[in-house]
Amino acid sequence: MGASTLFARMAFAAHLYQALRRNWRHYVVEAAGIMAFMTVSSLAAVLFLHSDSAVARAFGPKAWVQRSGVAVAVALLITGMANSPWGKRSGALFNPAVTLGFWQLGYIATADALWYALAQFSGACVAGVSLSWLLKPWFSHPTIHYNTTVPIEGKHGWALALGAETLISAALMLVLLWALHSPTRKRWAGALAGLALALFIVVEAPLSGMSLNPARTLGAAIGAGKAHGLWLYFLGPLAGAWATAALYQRYHRRQPTGEAAPPHFPDPKA
Repeated sequence: MGASTLFARMAFAAHLYQALRRNWRHYVVEAAGIMAFMTVSSLAAVLFLHSDSAVARAFGPKAWVQRSGVAVAVALLITGMANSPWGKRSGALFNPAVTLGFWQLGYIATADALWYALAQFSGACVAGVSLSWLLKPWFSHPTIHYNTTVPIEGKHGWALALGAETLISAALMLVLLWALHSPTRKRWAGALAGLALALFIVVEAPLSGMSLNPARTLGAAIGAGKAHGLWLYFLGPLAGAWATAALYQRYHRRQPTGEAAPPHFPDPKA
């Protein structure tokens, strides 16, 4: 290893340490956010999907109607967390794929992006293991299956899941960029993200399980002790979010008049 390479690595390590000292609270928020998301979505899945649940029976036999209950719970949670004081400061990303997209656009520094991703994966893994233990009597039910995301059975199930995950991740990134670059829509970014997730839960979940989030899928897989098709839920969301951000960066180089200033995460002004 040359002296210049060693110096560059030492400098980057020092930069990581400085970022940790400066923004560790925001990293904790990101970890707590994905933990809250997994907790609420898991409890909602048990409540609205488990065959022994009176709520699930009240919603009727149609699966999409039952999923709508989970969708509402998730949408309210995402909206609330995004509009909370700490959520506004960290950006309420809660998703390594979204973090990657914003890093591509230069909205988050490399050191912060790495810490964000580490926090998101760590929080998801802690939540996945904890929920599998706490909800064990209900979590193993076939309709819940530890709240994991797996491709549907069949010869081309993996391709369908990969395509669906890529598409919804790209769509979510477009919604966020559309909202965050408008002074009027920016205040509704959290609610719009929540609505997008709710729509995906109702419409797209039968195709891939509706992950969008590599950390969420990894955490649930570790909790369940199964990792079937895990690579799909890394490649699809990461590729969809990154490609959307790269295309936006290429075709939207100038900031049009009347557009909001680009966001920065974490946001010191929030």
